[in-house]
Order: sequence, then structure tokens, then C-alpha cells
Amino acid sequence: MAARGGKKIVIVKKKVAGHGGHHGGSWKVAYADFVTAMMAFFMVIWILGMDDQTKSAIEGYFSNPVGYRKGYGAGSSPIAIGSTVTNLQRTPLRQMVRANEEKSFEAARERIMDKLQANDSLVKLNAQVEVAVTGEGLRIELIESGSGDVYFPLGSAQIKPAIALVLQVVGSELATLSHPIVLEGHTDAAKFSANASYTNWELSSDRANAARRVLEASGVGQGRLLEVRGYADRRLRDPKNPSAAANRRISLLLPFTNVPEGVVGDTPMADSPPSPANTLPAPPAVVPATTRGVSR
Repeated sequence: MAARGGKKIVIVKKKVAGHGGHHGGSWKVAYADFVTAMMAFFMVIWILGMDDQTKSAIEGYFSNPVGYRKGYGAGSSPIAIGSTVTNLQRTPLRQMVRANEEKSFEAARERIMDKLQANDSLVKLNAQVEVAVTGEGLRIELIESGSGDVYFPLGSAQIKPAIALVLQVVGSELATLSHPIVLEGHTDAAKFSANASYTNWELSSDRANAARRVLEASGVGQGRLLEVRGYADRRLRDPKNPSAAANRRISLLLPFTNVPEGVVGDTPMADSPPSPANTLPAPPAVVPATTRGVSR
């Protein structure tokens, strides 16, 4: 260095590596960890507020995502841990949809039963009604009992006061729901005369259509009616006694919503409603009970 006045001037240079203070990056890593932890915390709180069925579905999904989404009908998934995942299992989406519908159906079932039990006229008529949430959906059955002609005369599709009262009560509650409705008619195994052109197939369909007309008149829109099915004596309620009055019934089914295949990669639902044995859109002329060869 050049000297001034005989003295050397020393210049010291200092280099600071990186940025200091608020220009540093270490705080960003800590903040990201904090945000991640808070997100996980709120997710746990949200899940804890769900019902047990939904929590079980979420647990199953995270235990085995691949197997839970696709399902393996013949054993365990390649990455399953300690349990077999079958194609009957559903993704969390389907579990949540099913859980919500079950709650809605159960509430409707209770309201319907309360109204039916409070109706003195139905009690006097000995009208038997069964309302239950099944694997198919909400099922309401109007079942013949006693003399076997509470809802319809023997061998006829002419409605009687009891069925009109029941369907008016049921219709007022079903009008508050948005699910489609399937109407089914069932008979016992008693046959018409050998040369009769009118059979239990026609009778079961006629009775289901008669119930449909009353239901529509009670406030259920035509757009809600999905199918009218006539099963004749092919689905006996009491198979050990084919001629029992309990086999003669009208069923209303509100099926569970079937989430379309392909949504979140799931398989089709295993308990969708079965295909009808016979479906008739409109009833033919009603045949009186006297044409039957066997008493109904």
C-alpha cells in the first residue's frame, strides 16, 4: 500500500455470507411446518366430529388406498395389512352419501309410524304397515292380515278405505323427500281357474298401479315414480305358507342413491334394487273376485 507521511494505510475488507435478519430463509421453513401442523390439527378435529361409519370409512381408505378404491373379490389386496378388502366396500364418498340417506330414511320412518299409530281409523281397520330401512333403501309394506281383504277385496284390484288412508299418510311424508319411488305388487300362490286369462301377474300389477294413483293424488308427483312392478307370487313373504294373507301386499321402495361408477374409482354398489320380474305401465280392466278358481 502507498504510505502517507511515512505510515502504511491498512484496509480491512469483510465479506458477509448470505443475507441476515429478515432476509434469511430459515423462518420460512419453520412457518411452513407450523401451517402444516395447523392444517393436520383442524383435519383431525373435523374428522372427530363425523359419525362412526364415516370415520371407519376414512380409516379403511388410508389403511389401504389402492385396495379400498378398487376392491379385490378373491382375497387380499397386494398391499393389504391384516384384512381382506372386498368389492362390497365403498369409498368414503359412497359411505358418506349412504350415511346421510340412512339418517334421512330413519327420520322419515319414525314420522310415518307415529302418524299411522295416531290414526284411529287405521287402528280400527286393523291395517298392518311395516316401515324399515333395508339394504335397498326405505321400504314400506302394506300387508294383508286377518281376513286378508283389508286393502283389496279378494282377487280384485279395487282399493278399500284402509289403503287409501295409509297411502295418504305415507304420501304426505314421502312428498318431503326427493328420492324416486318403486311400487311393487305381490300376491299369494293361490291360482285363478285353469281357463282364466287373468292371472296373479295381472293382479299384482293392477294393485300396484291402483296404489300408484292414490299416491299421486296424495301429493307425490308423477316424476317421482320410477317403476311399477308386478311380482305375482314370486316373492312370498311367508314361503312356508304360500296361501297366507301376509303374502298379499303392496310395497313402496325408496332406493338408496347409486353413486355413478367411476367416481373416485369405486366399483358399483352390490345392493342395488333387483330387476323387476314384470313391469306394466297401466292396468287392464279389473276382474272381480268371482272369476277366481281359488279363494283369495
